[in-house]
Amino acid sequence: MIPYVLHVALLLAICLLFYKLLLQKETYYRLNRVILLGCLAMAFLLPLIQVPQQWALRESPKPLVTESIPVVAIRLPQVTPAQSYSPQQKISSTGNNTPAVEPQTPLLQRIIKWSFYLYWFGVAAFGANLLLQVGVLLVQAYRKPVIIDGQFRIVELDDDKAPCSFGNNIFINPGKYEPETFNQILLHEKIHIKQGHSLDLLIAEVMLAFQWFNPFAWLYRKEVESNLEYLADNEVLHDQSVERADYQMNLLKVSVPNLSLRITTNYNQSLLKKRIVMMNAKKSNIHTAWKYLFLVPMMAFLVCALNEPAASRVAQTVKPVFNIDVKATTRNEGNWKATIKGNKLDMRLYDDSESNNMSNSDFLVSEFTALPMGRDGSFKLTREAGNMQFTGRFDGVKGTGKYKFTPNASYKNYLESEGITGITSDDDIAFFFLNIKKSYIAMLKSNGYKDPSKDDVIACVALGVDEPYIKSMKQNGYPSIKLQELITGKALGINGTFISEIHKAGYPKVSWDKLVSFKAQGIDGKYISKFKAANGKPGVVKKDVSDDDMVAFKALNVDDNYINALKKEGYTNIPASKLTSMKAVGVDAEYIHGFKTAGYNQISADNLVSLKALGITPGFMSSFKAAGYEQLSVEQASSLKALGITPEYLNGFKNAGYTDISIDNATGLKALGVTPEYVKGFKAIGYNVSLDQASSLKAMGVTPEYVTQMKEKGFKSDDINKYITLKAAF
Repeated sequence: MIPYVLHVALLLAICLLFYKLLLQKETYYRLNRVILLGCLAMAFLLPLIQVPQQWALRESPKPLVTESIPVVAIRLPQVTPAQSYSPQQKISSTGNNTPAVEPQTPLLQRIIKWSFYLYWFGVAAFGANLLLQVGVLLVQAYRKPVIIDGQFRIVELDDDKAPCSFGNNIFINPGKYEPETFNQILLHEKIHIKQGHSLDLLIAEVMLAFQWFNPFAWLYRKEVESNLEYLADNEVLHDQSVERADYQMNLLKVSVPNLSLRITTNYNQSLLKKRIVMMNAKKSNIHTAWKYLFLVPMMAFLVCALNEPAASRVAQTVKPVFNIDVKATTRNEGNWKATIKGNKLDMRLYDDSESNNMSNSDFLVSEFTALPMGRDGSFKLTREAGNMQFTGRFDGVKGTGKYKFTPNASYKNYLESEGITGITSDDDIAFFFLNIKKSYIAMLKSNGYKDPSKDDVIACVALGVDEPYIKSMKQNGYPSIKLQELITGKALGINGTFISEIHKAGYPKVSWDKLVSFKAQGIDGKYISKFKAANGKPGVVKKDVSDDDMVAFKALNVDDNYINALKKEGYTNIPASKLTSMKAVGVDAEYIHGFKTAGYNQISADNLVSLKALGITPGFMSSFKAAGYEQLSVEQASSLKALGITPEYLNGFKNAGYTDISIDNATGLKALGVTPEYVKGFKAIGYNVSLDQASSLKAMGVTPEYVTQMKEKGFKSDDINKYITLKAAF
């Protein structure tokens, strides 16, 4: 999932860059709409395409298939049945060509796990926000007074919200506008409805829910919205009853009272200046259309450069038991070095260049014929799979020399007769080093495994899947357990005791997959019993906790201490899903107590999660309370934090003489980049502008410096609005 999400994020970034560099200033608004939506769809679909190997520009990775398992035996013959390995272990070579086992560290596992939870938490949060916006609009559309105008529904508002449209509904306060302005607003919004622009924004919002972490996705959504506004403005200006200058002035008159919901097409936007610039822009020449032709080869190149080759993806359809990075294989002859350690012989085999090597520290000295001590000589090791002849000498406990391996042809014939085919030279030496005997093959067959593959056999021996273990698993409720499941169970350390404890804890018929999940998460019988006991008592958690919730609790370390601490703060009967969300973002008793100290005693679990996710602390809320803004709502606090509004920012306006600035006004001003210094600059040159005027001035790029320059050039007026008109004209 994560690689796919990042692949989509990269494609979105490239598409956005392509659009901004080549197409943004073109006046082919309809075509740009198709390009923006098309690129959005391709960003999500292209990563799913399999590229033929001959077209791929990236190197095909070595397939992660069960055929890699023999290398476990070849490179780590010291693996004994008593040892167990995690399925996540990665076998690779170190810099000096010595084999090394590199297990994933607990920290890395926790980071991956937390990233997974964080991503889906964000998806859920933004998805819920989208549904909330749609719900609010539908409630307004069918509860407010409505005027039916053909296919359009004009919903009459009684507040100061900006005009907007969604679906076939136009939301507007008719009492706020003069007839000419009102008619132009309706014309603009009717164009949005006729051309189905709400669908574009909904698609962009769904994209944003899945790409919430991607800054380019936010910019992409903004470009989708901007192009729709350009398109509507262009259609309005083609109406013979609309004068260009009057329409632009009307835009300024209704600029930024209160921002509408994101999923609506707004008559008034913070991109006002760009809209007016595009209205006055020279129409694109047909000769510039060549830019659009670059899109097809660019997408084809991205698919070939980024997508995984089809051959590699096919290879990965076989589920691996181990993730193996094969660096080398060992030849049937080469050099050896050995050290005698008590009754064992630690031996390393390598070729002349020492580029390929393997080692084994589990040979018994008694397995070899007489070792040549202090003299040149020969000795050998004979097993059912073949024999290895050594020449050289030992001086003390150290020895060196040459070796040659000869596989046993009759043994290989036996394997093939038993249905174990496809044996390669690497497999020969793997069977030799693991000392896989005919009796072991016979044991597997007698226990019902009639057609074991060579890889299954090697993995079973390497991990120590013996007959007692097989019978133990069958006797504990898994009579039809597969070899691959046995390998997974042995690697994870699942044994009869563990299964018995799970049964006693209330899972007498637990599936194998769930058993593996429990073991992987560290859930044992004691944890389940403790969890159920806690769930049966009155407390924080509602009595609707599922097995999946239990797994999530274990993964996030939602324990008694955490639950009891929340209970002390007054949070009881919280659904398990919300409890995991609280723990995932870091909401704890200390965080809650901080809000209580700041005067916020009734914050819901959902709001606590939202506040924590946005980084809003009790200190943040208290700082606004000290500035005179009592009891901020969660929505207001979220807007303030997202826009970077601080008490110092608000106090700056108060010091400039704007004592009645509200939170809603502040968010609109901050979104446009209006600062206390900006309005003070106009006062310094003799203009006491209102906050609404400041918004219009900023949207058009009118600054105190600009006004001063125009005065020096002879354009002098006491009406600041004249400078807005002047700026729009040039």
